[in-house]
Amino acid sequence: MNIQQPLQNYFVKLEPLKATDFEKLFAVASDPLIWEQHPNKDRYKKEVFEVFFKGAMESKGAYIIYDAKTNEVIGSSRYYGLDIEKGSITIGYTFFARSHWGGSFNRAAKEVMMGHAFEYVNEVNFHIGAVNIRSQKAITKLGAQKIGEIEMEYYGETSKLNYIYSITKLNWQIQNR
Repeated sequence: MNIQQPLQNYFVKLEPLKATDFEKLFAVASDPLIWEQHPNKDRYKKEVFEVFFKGAMESKGAYIIYDAKTNEVIGSSRYYGLDIEKGSITIGYTFFARSHWGGSFNRAAKEVMMGHAFEYVNEVNFHIGAVNIRSQKAITKLGAQKIGEIEMEYYGETSKLNYIYSITKLNWQIQNR
């Protein structure tokens, strides 16, 4: 199953992340305020972001996100944790340029990613840092429910408390009729 395919809707265009995308994605990620509620607040530093980017590339599920109207790089997200037996996958490591906060971009990216994932699985999970209130609120607006907590070790980083949110394919379909 090749889950990492180009995705697009009216607001966003998601392209599989390539090694050559580092500089343009770091230009977005270098804003310290993006990371103030994230578990690793130092990702705006180039040497820390390099580790994050390496993990994204190795995940084989990472995307660079563009504004569909302007073709401007606005962030990144990824699929990971595919569990064939459970029929689930996780979406996470998402961040957006502050210029694209508070609008429809995060929702649009998650919607297109969930829609695509539900072609293959019956459940989509999200790991969100315990202190990331902004992302917790955003994911509940999409219909995901908090189902647990986990100490998670990010690629090359220390372990942090994350909340696990989940939405099933059936609930997604009911919500999007």
